[in-house]
Amino acid sequence: MSSFAFMQRAFVATTVLSFSVAPVGAFLVLRRLSLAGEAMAHAITPGIVIGFALAGLSVTSLLVGGLIAGVGVAALASLLARRTILRSDASLASLYLIALALGIFLLSAAGSAVPLQSFLFGSILGIDDPSLILLGSVATVTLVSFAVLLRPLIISTCDPVFFESQTRRPWLVEQGFMLLLVLNLLAAFKTLGTLMAVGLMILPATAARYWAHTITGQLWLGLVFALSSCWVGLTLSFLFPETPSGPAIVLVAGCLFLVSVLLGPLGFGSQIYSPSRGEGGNVPQGAAGGRM
Repeated sequence: MSSFAFMQRAFVATTVLSFSVAPVGAFLVLRRLSLAGEAMAHAITPGIVIGFALAGLSVTSLLVGGLIAGVGVAALASLLARRTILRSDASLASLYLIALALGIFLLSAAGSAVPLQSFLFGSILGIDDPSLILLGSVATVTLVSFAVLLRPLIISTCDPVFFESQTRRPWLVEQGFMLLLVLNLLAAFKTLGTLMAVGLMILPATAARYWAHTITGQLWLGLVFALSSCWVGLTLSFLFPETPSGPAIVLVAGCLFLVSVLLGPLGFGSQIYSPSRGEGGNVPQGAAGGRM
C-alpha cells in the first residue's frame, strides 16, 4: 500500500487535515456549536458552485468563492444576532437554509458540468499538489491562530459573562473562530466533500469528550481519534476497492464515537468505572487550568 503514490499523498493529506480540524472540532463541541459546523458546511456551497462556474474546479476558485460565502453568512448571522431579536442559532439557521437552497439551485443549473460525486464526497485518492498546499497553509494558519486564541477561547467557553465584561470586542474571538471553521471546511472539501467534511471535525471531538476530563486532554485525544479514523479508513478503502475513502473515514470515526459512548468514563462507562461518577456537563467548568 505504501508503494502507491496516491496512497502516500492521501495519508499525508489526511494527517495534515487532522491536525487542522481537531482543535476546531473540539471547540465546536465545547461551545455547543456542533450543528453550526454542519450549517456552515452547507453555507459555503453557493460560493463553491459560483467559483466552479467562473473558473473551473481549481483550488483558488473554490477557496475564494467558499470563503466569501462562508464569511458572509457568519458575519451576517452575527450582525442579526446583535442587532435584532433573533438569537444566533436562529439567524444562522435561516441564512444557512437560504444559502443551501441557492447552492442546490446553482448546482442544478450547472447540470452535468459539475462532478457531483466529487462535490459531495470529495476525492482524497486523487488529491493534487495545489490541494496539498492549501491543506498545509490552512493547517499552519489554524495552529498559529490557536496559539493566540486558545486562552480567550477557553475563557469565553467556560465563562462567557466574565469574558464579555473583560473584553471590549468579545465578538472578535467568535468571528475569528468562525473564520477558522470556514477555512477548515474549505480545506476538507477537496478531500471529504461537502457531506463528509464536518464528520472529521465533530465525531473525533465528541468521542474524546467521553474520555477526557480537561480541555487539553480533549484536544489531544480528539487529534488521536481523527488520525486513527483517517489511517484506518484509508486502509479499508484500499483493501476493499469498492469502499469510498471519505465515507470510510467518517464511519471509522463513528465507530470510535459509539465505543466511547459505551465504554468512556464520561459515557455509559461511568457505571463501570465508578457508580458515583456520571456527571460531565457539555461545557467545561472553570477556565483556570482547563478543568472540565
